[in-house]
Amino acid sequence: MRMRRKKHGAERIAACREILIESPAVPAVDPQNYFHKNKPIHLEIGCGKGDFAVGMSAKYPENNFIAMERVPDVACLALEKAMRHQEERPDNLRFLIGDACNLTEWFPPHSVDCIYLNFSDPWPKKGYAKRRLTHEGFLELYRSVLCEGGLLRLKTDNEGLFDFSLEQFEKCGLTVEWQSRDLHSSEKAADNIMTEYERNFSAKGQVIYSAWVRF
Repeated sequence: MRMRRKKHGAERIAACREILIESPAVPAVDPQNYFHKNKPIHLEIGCGKGDFAVGMSAKYPENNFIAMERVPDVACLALEKAMRHQEERPDNLRFLIGDACNLTEWFPPHSVDCIYLNFSDPWPKKGYAKRRLTHEGFLELYRSVLCEGGLLRLKTDNEGLFDFSLEQFEKCGLTVEWQSRDLHSSEKAADNIMTEYERNFSAKGQVIYSAWVRF
């Protein structure tokens, strides 16, 4: 369902500019430049309303987090949430509004340590496979920006997308270090930071699929 347009959205986003990466540099600059301290760069693609990014940045102060969202009205909510929680976390979270297709415009080669894909659109119609964020075309984009040995962490409630993703990982010669068809019953559940979407669906009994993939 399409999100209702936010009233004064542009102004609300501008009010959060201190944690917003406003435009890509040409050429792309080291993402460490957006932070006061150099730490491993963790990137969430499709951050939604920001629950995961805000939670992870507070729990893991040893990392710098960048949350990427394509839809400005959604990014607005995430930015405002992060601003409300500034006292609960170190200064290690930034946001950018952009499309994953343009990832290399924002990040130079091998500058990201970890990428998170949380509940990405499954694009279930067969003809839309190339739009899935785990399609081999996107995986090659991730390979270009991830450091050697970088990690991709996937969570989804869609079994079809999960199975498709495992096929694509194998096709691209990637190593699946860990996977589960019921994340919340796995050994990694205790450290799992949930998105708003994840909380809602798991409360209804929906299992969550997850995989960690090494590049």
